[in-house]
Amino acid sequence: MITQYIQAAMRKAKYEILEGNEGFYGEIPGFHGVYSNAESLEKCRDLLADVLEGWILLHIADNTPLPVVDGLNLNFSKIPEAALS
Repeated sequence: MITQYIQAAMRKAKYEILEGNEGFYGEIPGFHGVYSNAESLEKCRDLLADVLEGWILLHIADNTPLPVVDGLNLNFSKIPEAALS
C-alpha cells in the first residue's frame, strides 16, 4: 500500500525548468516540504520520490496526519489499551 501511495503522490508532482537551464525543480502540491532540484528531470523525479518516502516515514513515526491521495489513506488511529485486553 505504501508503494501505491508513493506512486499516486508522484503522479501529482509538478516540475519546472530552473532559470538559465540550471536544472529542474519538482514538488508535490499538498505535501509541505517535499521538493527537489537536480540537473536532469529524471534525477529530480528520483530525488523527489526519495524525499517523499522519508517524509511519509517521519509523519508515520510522529503520528502526524498524511494527505489522503486517490483514496489511499496511510493514517491510523491508536487502539485504546482497554481494547487490547
